[in-house]
Amino acid sequence: MTKQHLIAALLIASAATSQAHAFSQETHKRIVIDAVAYMQQNPNTTAYAELKQYAQQNNMSVDILADLLGQSAYDVDDFEDTFFCGAITGSCVQAPLWGAAKSIVKYTSYWHFQNHSQGADVHGNDFGGYNYQKLTVWGDVDKLAATWLKGDYLDDGQGGETGWFNADSSKYNSYGVTERNYRIGSHSQYSMYDDFEDMPFQPLDNLGQYWYQSYLQSGNPQVLGFVFHTTDLLQPHHTWTTSALNHSSWEGWVKDYYDQEQLNDMSLVRDAMDSFSALDPQQQDIRPLLTQGGAFSYAQGGIILNSEDHYDRVNTGRLVIPHAIAMVVHLLNHAMEQR
Repeated sequence: MTKQHLIAALLIASAATSQAHAFSQETHKRIVIDAVAYMQQNPNTTAYAELKQYAQQNNMSVDILADLLGQSAYDVDDFEDTFFCGAITGSCVQAPLWGAAKSIVKYTSYWHFQNHSQGADVHGNDFGGYNYQKLTVWGDVDKLAATWLKGDYLDDGQGGETGWFNADSSKYNSYGVTERNYRIGSHSQYSMYDDFEDMPFQPLDNLGQYWYQSYLQSGNPQVLGFVFHTTDLLQPHHTWTTSALNHSSWEGWVKDYYDQEQLNDMSLVRDAMDSFSALDPQQQDIRPLLTQGGAFSYAQGGIILNSEDHYDRVNTGRLVIPHAIAMVVHLLNHAMEQR
């Protein structure tokens, strides 16, 4: 198949879809704002007093802080930190030419998975991230991306991997910066990233841990907000691990029905709080909590990969969204305890 034919096929396959970065950016923001609202409604069982003090120390109200944290969770999908380079041309880009069809908006989204259908990965993580060779469920977008990007390599900066005849237009050292940042507690070598079709991306919980450590060092609320993009772990497509199988239509449905179907019902959030084991305030590794969220969505949400029935989606949404909100509350509680 030529690349021209592949573009056409991708446009057709993507025509009925929207963005494929799991929960929509708007939903990510709403989840965080609702987590702060839950804390405000339940000050005796959460670290709301500490959160209010943190807001005051940053010269803002709690509502403004909630908006800032939510916007930061939203912004992670816009990171310009991951470039793939053509196996022949050496041309490095952060999104496919067919990104206008919004199947894969930016390659940074490949760091936003935690594959619960497989065990430990080659890096030594308990659960790996996106890896086309390790998928147990997949669909058109996964297959087409692997075909389009066959042989393409992760940008490793000037003087690293190149296309033919040393062609290389490196834009960003994605291996030396992004992958290194998300390598926490694991190991890598560049040969793992020289062909897209078998790249073992670092899992999303490592992304969350990196930004959490950065928050602990800086105290910056924007950096703390980046951590909360890990609510993707409550999106079943990101724990079953596929860019297809109703991924985009589910994302759009959650955004459209978030309020109408009361997916953020605070009584459901209260119940979900008890399903997590709270983090030890003496420990700074938040990944055990994040993995709990991933295990829940993997166990409870598989039906939405194969069903677009409204009530199947309501039932799943009223499970995973309250748990996503609860997970953020637990993370905020822990973050405030570390101050």
